[in-house]
Amino acid sequence: MSDFPHHDSDVETLRIRCPHFRILVMGRSNAGKTTILKKVCNTVDEPMIFSPSGKQIDTFVITPSAERGHHDINNEMIFKSNPEFIFHDSRGFEAGSVDETETVRGFLSKRAKARELADQLHAVWYSFQS
Repeated sequence: MSDFPHHDSDVETLRIRCPHFRILVMGRSNAGKTTILKKVCNTVDEPMIFSPSGKQIDTFVITPSAERGHHDINNEMIFKSNPEFIFHDSRGFEAGSVDETETVRGFLSKRAKARELADQLHAVWYSFQS
């Protein structure tokens, strides 16, 4: 039981306004971000990737490599096992990577200014490589 009172109608209204929980996942290249998301979402399947326009993209854009990722932070990763979560990957977020820092700042700013709750960012998850 929660310490905070709530009404089922409030939860239902919120779910209608915001059917997805949007999370920015950050961390170094090859830190295992997609692997841990698979664990959290209880799946072994690759996520579906969608462009900002909603077009499905081939999952090769998240394939680990020695280079920083070639994907777009604006793309949405959705796992069939947990479609209520939308993940955005920051690419490889390396020390001293000015371009990536500016990309993330722009993304955060755009999401913070979004009028609709569903388009806003709800959490940032920073993954450290062990």
